[in-house]
Amino acid sequence: MKSGKILIFDGARMPFREADYELPRLKSGEILIKNIYTTLCGSDLHTYCGKRIEKTPTVLGHEVVGKIVDFALDHNHKDFNGETLLIGDAVTWAVFAATPQTEWLEKEMPQKSNDLFKYGHAKVEDENIFHGGLGDYTILKAHTVVLKIPAELPIPIASTVNCAVATVAGALRLAGSISNKTVLITGLGLLGNIATAMCKIAGAKEIVTVDINSDRLNQSKRFGATKTYQIPLQTEETPDFLLNNIDVVLEMSGAPEATELGLDCLKVGGIAVWIGAVFKTRKIQIDAEQIIRKLITIKGLHNYNFEDLKQALVFMTKHHGDFPFNEVVEKEFPLNEATEAFEYALNYKPLRVGIYIDEQK
Repeated sequence: MKSGKILIFDGARMPFREADYELPRLKSGEILIKNIYTTLCGSDLHTYCGKRIEKTPTVLGHEVVGKIVDFALDHNHKDFNGETLLIGDAVTWAVFAATPQTEWLEKEMPQKSNDLFKYGHAKVEDENIFHGGLGDYTILKAHTVVLKIPAELPIPIASTVNCAVATVAGALRLAGSISNKTVLITGLGLLGNIATAMCKIAGAKEIVTVDINSDRLNQSKRFGATKTYQIPLQTEETPDFLLNNIDVVLEMSGAPEATELGLDCLKVGGIAVWIGAVFKTRKIQIDAEQIIRKLITIKGLHNYNFEDLKQALVFMTKHHGDFPFNEVVEKEFPLNEATEAFEYALNYKPLRVGIYIDEQK
């Protein structure tokens, strides 16, 4: 039997522990993937530093690209688009898997299915071992949505498709038509910059980006921002050019101050889509009268659905060269330097750090 290496995460700020395990026999519907590249998502960093708690031991990493090594005998060798999958194909996959359930499929919320399994977040136990990006292999469970990666899409960019890009695609789906709208985007990590680019392509009339970091604001102009606003660390009056002037707010930071600012900026009939607050923060203050009188809609999104993932891959394949996505991964590390990669990401706060597997770029 083949064996594979994984890097085990045992707890906050602890060095990763290398371990080798035999690859189990594939079960019905499964695919064996050789991981080739992983990018470190914000949730990976939150787990590593203790801001987010996962069951341990675990294998982190869910923004992953890999190549197909083997199929279970009963697999139909098709991806979500109906394309034929072959051994050696580079693929991306949904960050979650679950037995199809009519209730959640009809609601277009498969990510909230019962018995949900999440790659890069599960505990290492029994034969359930190869499920994260920080290792040689991933075993994709039955009913995992898989998409073949077009040859023209660079692997480091493709790694972000199944988390950051798909989540933003879901946010725009919830926001409705962006064409000729004024959009406010708060938080200019990778999600915020992707949102800026997607809104540009979707025909937004104006795209205003908000962050506390002036460098990030300047960077957002290269992704399509038409105006920027550096939010102060201390609360002050909302500037006139924002107040009651925004059709759509896409909140990507999770910062309560940014969330509150976005609501103040919405015009009558405006929509706020909240993405960023996937960790504990203080409770935000909402003026209920303002929400009612201005007919404001607030929507939240956690992860994404299958169509969002499909649209994410389409967008990035078509438009990765139209914006500086080739600069998103600011530094790369080999798998055996994963601890250093996490520390670098926390200390220098790049949009993404990449980890390549088997010393291969």
